[in-house]
Amino acid sequence: MTAAAHRHTADVAATPVDTRHWIAGRRVESAAAFPDSSPIDGRPLAEVARGTVADADDAVAAAAAAFPAWAATPRAERARLLHAIADGVEGRLDDLARVETADNGALLRAHRRSVMPRVAHNFRFFADRALSLGRKDFETRGHRNHVSWDPAGPCALITPWNAPLMLATWKVAPALAAGNTVVLKPSEWSPLTASLLADIAAAAGLPPGVLNVLQGYGAEAGAALAAHPGVRRVSFTGSVPTGRRVAAAAATHLTPVSLELGGKSPLLVFADADLDLAADLAVGQYDNAGQVCLAATRLLVEEPVAEAFTRRLMDRAARLTPGDPREPGTDLGPLIHPRQLERVDGYVRRAVEEGARALLGGGPNSRLGGLHYLPTLLTDVDQDSEIVQEEVFGPVLTLQTFRGEDEAVRLADGTRFGLAAALATGDSRRAERVGARLTAGTVWVNCFYVRDLRAPFGGARQSGIGREGGGWSFDFYCDLKNTVTAPTPTPTDGGGHAEGSGHG
Repeated sequence: MTAAAHRHTADVAATPVDTRHWIAGRRVESAAAFPDSSPIDGRPLAEVARGTVADADDAVAAAAAAFPAWAATPRAERARLLHAIADGVEGRLDDLARVETADNGALLRAHRRSVMPRVAHNFRFFADRALSLGRKDFETRGHRNHVSWDPAGPCALITPWNAPLMLATWKVAPALAAGNTVVLKPSEWSPLTASLLADIAAAAGLPPGVLNVLQGYGAEAGAALAAHPGVRRVSFTGSVPTGRRVAAAAATHLTPVSLELGGKSPLLVFADADLDLAADLAVGQYDNAGQVCLAATRLLVEEPVAEAFTRRLMDRAARLTPGDPREPGTDLGPLIHPRQLERVDGYVRRAVEEGARALLGGGPNSRLGGLHYLPTLLTDVDQDSEIVQEEVFGPVLTLQTFRGEDEAVRLADGTRFGLAAALATGDSRRAERVGARLTAGTVWVNCFYVRDLRAPFGGARQSGIGREGGGWSFDFYCDLKNTVTAPTPTPTDGGGHAEGSGHG
């Protein structure tokens, strides 16, 4: 390896990762770099290219140059290449899992068992789904209507740090399957597996410029992409404040946006619920150290069973094993960044100062140190308090009680969010009634996080704009066009105008 190559390659979990951009089928460096450290132990992982406005221009130009040929590529060939990328993901699944765990601190066993297999499935599902795009033609007074899904053009995909590669490919796969080209901007807190994805796509034979990876800070590289006049779609997953800025930047050129933003989801536990099941659902909200947009962090429990439910939940939470996410027995890893630890602890400290009571946890894990935070359960919280209204994005749950369905729905819908909701009940009719009244993009009944790529995903209110999944992804990543064709003229004996069509 040359000295120059070594400078641009990081050894992460025994896997070489190129830390430069991937633009037009080649590696491109920037004048500056930013540091990337592991949340597991704080050790530096890499110095990553810090994208500029000029780098964003180059990436969009590469995507624009590659777009006509990729858009004209038959769907079957695009599908073949996406399946080849999925093969490449599966072939490097362990590399991807180890690098992502080092980079964002999520459990290695989850990356191996579910997250990285889902990455491959994203490509396979949307590759196959694109082959079936289309509706039957329909007639209007003898005229034929034909609806087509035309590729929109270069897409800017700005993705978060909590499930980096899975959420990136949830956008990349349908965008490419639709015939668009892509500039992917991963989070600066977890940028490394996006670089490996570029290698995998190139090895699979994806043409240069079809997938570009632009590294850098959101306020620099991400902002430049969102405001770029050459971008035809912007898809963003992240916080509400950043989502507002992305939408405002894209509005300059009326670029359509898809925004999957924050959540403050409720879990409603009714007195007729299986309390063991309900407690299992509740303790599951500590997954990924609570860094999950869908997490049902607001526990709303019917008064008669609140004490029994709380005992069950605390018993299960006490059995969680915090520690090194690379160890198979660990249930709870670290938060991703010192700023995130400060944010989470700030919410908890202010809640306690305002009268909340910590039944569990309540602060950093002093035994483990670093970025580890204790699984926390707060009660005696007011509906309008900060801890109930704001997305904490850490292992912090609140517990409130209710009397009857009306109060349950009022509390559940009493935030500005509407991403998801879950409810536990033994009454199927109640499940239907309450589920229909909840404001949420997804409602789970006696289960949680059961996801099917055929289903729409997105949020109401300030949890986002638009839906992803199934045909909804293609509705966003395509320009839908209706072609209306008049009836074929009736032939005439003399070759003149058909009867009734003269100008008189």
